[in-house]
Amino acid sequence: MIYLQLFWVFLKIGVLGFGGGYAMLSLIQHEVVDNYGWMDQTGFADMVAISQMTPGPISINMATYVGYTQSNNIFGSLLASFALCLPSIVMVILIIKLFANKKTGAFMGNLLKGLKPAIAGLIFAAGLMMMNSQNFVQIGKGENNISIVICILAFAASYFFKANPILLIVLSGIVGFFVY
Repeated sequence: MIYLQLFWVFLKIGVLGFGGGYAMLSLIQHEVVDNYGWMDQTGFADMVAISQMTPGPISINMATYVGYTQSNNIFGSLLASFALCLPSIVMVILIIKLFANKKTGAFMGNLLKGLKPAIAGLIFAAGLMMMNSQNFVQIGKGENNISIVICILAFAASYFFKANPILLIVLSGIVGFFVY
């Protein structure tokens, strides 16, 4: 039964997950945490962190992780990963066939342009959902929240000054180590 659930959940995510792995975070969280209760919010935040550190796309890493933890074997992880990729494989084959016909090329181009704002919204929603008490540790009861300061500084350094993301991660880890 768990194999059917894994396949169905990640097939749905694969069909609805336009915009890549980060756009899929909110869908994965909704299914894995809210609908099926396979993990809690803290476990999900840990899974996101681990999936970002391992090589490969974050959504595939998360599907593999959830599949393995729920089935306790590698078949579950392969099934969840395959189900997540299957809609993309089918869509790429269809798009290649459609782009081969020059008349539909403009239609597909306009369709993809229309998807860009939705993708940006999904990525923004995933970022907002990760802003919770499990990811932002408060020190004391007042406004002394170092986690939010680290987040704002990392965002500003990345966005305005084009700082190296690896350097920001290392520096944030060092600050977190000494503060917490």
